[in-house]
Amino acid sequence: MKPTPETLQRLKEIVGEKGFVADERDMAPYLVERRELYKGRAAAVLRPANTEEVSAIMKLAHETGLHVVPQGGNTGLVGGQVPDATGEEIVLSLARMKRIRAVDAENNTLTVDAGVTLAEAQEAAREADRLFPLSLASEGSCQIGGNLATNAGGTQVLRYGNARDLVLGLEVVLANGDIWNGLTGLRKDNTGYDLRHLFMGSEGTLGIITGAVLKLFPRPRAVSTAFAAVPSVEAAVKLLRVADGLSGGNVTTFELVPRIGVEFVTRHLEGASDPLPVLPSGPSPWYVLIEMTAGTETARLDETMEAALAEGLETGLVSDAAIAQSETQRDDFRRLRESLSDVQRAEGGSIKHDVSVPVSRMAEFIARATKAVSERLPGIRPVPFGHIGDGNVHFNLSQPVEMDKGEFLALWSEMNGIVHGIVREMGGSISAEHGVGQLKRDEIAATKSPVEIGMMRALKQALDPKGILNPGKVV
Repeated sequence: MKPTPETLQRLKEIVGEKGFVADERDMAPYLVERRELYKGRAAAVLRPANTEEVSAIMKLAHETGLHVVPQGGNTGLVGGQVPDATGEEIVLSLARMKRIRAVDAENNTLTVDAGVTLAEAQEAAREADRLFPLSLASEGSCQIGGNLATNAGGTQVLRYGNARDLVLGLEVVLANGDIWNGLTGLRKDNTGYDLRHLFMGSEGTLGIITGAVLKLFPRPRAVSTAFAAVPSVEAAVKLLRVADGLSGGNVTTFELVPRIGVEFVTRHLEGASDPLPVLPSGPSPWYVLIEMTAGTETARLDETMEAALAEGLETGLVSDAAIAQSETQRDDFRRLRESLSDVQRAEGGSIKHDVSVPVSRMAEFIARATKAVSERLPGIRPVPFGHIGDGNVHFNLSQPVEMDKGEFLALWSEMNGIVHGIVREMGGSISAEHGVGQLKRDEIAATKSPVEIGMMRALKQALDPKGILNPGKVV
């Protein structure tokens, strides 16, 4: 239902001049996602300054039947934060809610507003000599509320878990405007349903996260980073077990990088270079970025890394490797991995897949999926990379060199069907860390059982009976 002029005026009175955006040019950045797969329209963009204003907005929306699309830093990749094309919805941006509410170093907690960026939360933790370990390529612009609403993953899930594992309490505004204050710093509270987990990963369809109590950890005193060439994905998985065993579980990051990914980065990213020399036998087909952290001296951790790589060399799991000797070299290794997604744009169309399978079956998945898409479209260039340590691979597909970009992207759904079909056969997930949004909503029915879908719809009906929160997303 399109908001009336009276409703828009009431919304403007709630958020004030600074919080009300209705000019089409000013609204434009809020209405399209970064890959431009989804573009929408909106009656207005609201930028509340605090939880009370969010509550007032939702009370009015509940009263009038107004549809509300919550939005964090607009870095999502499945269209969950974008309004539809009707122009009747409003976008509710949390960007002005920027308070660091409390830092409790003794309790290892950080309490923040939802609009605090991930980088700002990390910095607040550092200032308290602590670590907030969630780490994403978009951390300078993504926001904590969005991270939690989508249960973000990132490069350190192997050691610390997904976003939902890093939260002790939430503050949430419900569809009717009620505020649930669950901002507890307790690690043990066995008094009934753990309500916070309803909202993390719900993509704003059950409530709007406005604040969170985040878990902090001791800040690592030592970091060792290596870039290693491996002959196969099977070898990479075995090397992970060697490194994790020798380090006593101190492997924080273990990222798979294909040769084609290294070539894309060195071709298109200014200042990037190949971390390892190409051997006379030719370039390695695969690489891994390995990072260990601990409270010990860096020299001792480097010794552990050296021991893991030495065992890999002796057993044929590693053909060459380099351990970062400076922060600059460490950053170069990391930047190569973090740039993999962006540089694919320079190679034309890219069809994305964010999937997970058991780590033990990662090599089988990549081989099967590569064979299947190549048979369907000879010349297609698979670029599988990502968080092999936790079973999450971004199985992206770059277009054949001579193919028209539009013609290639028209195969998006067909390629998704091929890849996701293999994922389902292997007991995996078609969305490991990016969420469902609009992109994968219609595939959920084929992935989850009728019982699961029924439970999800029952939760939606119970918490949002009028269906006004982020309609058309997830379920």
